[in-house]
Amino acid sequence: MDRARLSAYRSNLDFYNGAQWSERSRYRQLVFNYVKIAVDKVTSYLMNELNFACEENAGGFENPPLRTNRRGVPSGAPATPERDTGKLAEELIYMVYDQNNCSELDYTTEIDTAILGDGCYKVTWDAPEKRVRITAPDVNGIFAWWQGDDITRLYRVASRYQLSADEAAALYKQKISKKTASITEVWDIKNFLLYLDDKVIQRKPNPYGFIPFIIFPNLRQPKQFWGLSDIPALREPQRELNRALTQLSRILEVSGNPIAVLEGVDQSENIQVVPGAVWNVPPDARAYLLDLLQGGGIRLHIDYIDLVYRTMHDLSESPRASYGGIERELSGIALEVELQSLLQKVRRKRLIRTNVYRRRNEMVLALHKKFNRQDLTGVSQRILWGHVLPQDRAREAQNEQLMVQSGIHSRRTAMDNLAVRDPELEFEKWLDERRRILEMNSEFKAQPAYGKARERSTAGEMDNAL
Repeated sequence: MDRARLSAYRSNLDFYNGAQWSERSRYRQLVFNYVKIAVDKVTSYLMNELNFACEENAGGFENPPLRTNRRGVPSGAPATPERDTGKLAEELIYMVYDQNNCSELDYTTEIDTAILGDGCYKVTWDAPEKRVRITAPDVNGIFAWWQGDDITRLYRVASRYQLSADEAAALYKQKISKKTASITEVWDIKNFLLYLDDKVIQRKPNPYGFIPFIIFPNLRQPKQFWGLSDIPALREPQRELNRALTQLSRILEVSGNPIAVLEGVDQSENIQVVPGAVWNVPPDARAYLLDLLQGGGIRLHIDYIDLVYRTMHDLSESPRASYGGIERELSGIALEVELQSLLQKVRRKRLIRTNVYRRRNEMVLALHKKFNRQDLTGVSQRILWGHVLPQDRAREAQNEQLMVQSGIHSRRTAMDNLAVRDPELEFEKWLDERRRILEMNSEFKAQPAYGKARERSTAGEMDNAL
């Protein structure tokens, strides 16, 4: 299945890794791997400060947690108005995120997705460790079936990977005569099948009630399930840049080791271009060194390279300013206009990734409900992305302060917008500090009028600071 897709994966990966000449030569072939830098750069902008927020939907506070969460809340503590379902769900998502080192996993998966054109996450329950496990299978082994007119509805997914003989024996108690064997997992809503090569070794009902795979495109092609890589648009400009720079390098090498030209000479011996060399030539003959750079020809090569280089920036949607190459001072708005193409590309990718991470979190909550007997699924989620461009934090804080004081939104929302990872914990710290300040005022027995004024002033200062 999908031979064309798998072939494109291999071609894109090889190109990213530097195999960029279509034909090999015994002469020098330079590779300036601009494609790799462009992919890495866009991914760095894309994955800047990813956070999650959960809020409780209509409903009560149901089952207690079964173990201590990442803030140290004792297990068995029931949900309360201070610790509602949304907060517990958010704590669980961050705990699973940290346990699976998803900050690194997500970044490397995004690099792979940008190169190949497709990405995949797998969310399962690890029975021995009693926790949710998030992995990123290689899409070279992922095969999908969807309903004909709706590519968003998968009804079967197969995942194929290789195991050594020792691994097959340890994991599945299967002995094989070869060094490696192909393991294929086939999932649908109701059933799970496990193949060792072509032999079915497990057949059982789906233990989760859903297909635990999230397959997503790097960039969506209209009406297509599989996505579009960042590599094809840059392939030809990158090859032309390599060819032009290699050609210029050869010209400069020859110019540094000039060629002697003899006119009117039938034969020659010991003609060497070295300091102090003396050439004996007939009276009617002429000898000179070949100058490949005369007439400003080198400028034509440089101008052409600059043109190809600009084309690379345009097609990668990464202006020179995104690499820090700003030759003039720009205001915030002017910088945003300068980087508008990069911002638009990041937004297109984030539209897709927002649904991916929301679906992944839903799977985490569903597995937690099934195996830990705590229902945290009735929450609404928000995927919070960091700013792509550098921001004036002081100005942002002032804007959020005005929003809070005007009653437009809450402190929690303000902290979400300022990319505070744990707004509830920060608010608890603020309440604790305020309580301690009030206790200090009481301890030092401040005068009533002064004490009340000072208390109001302190509370007002803390509000303004927040």
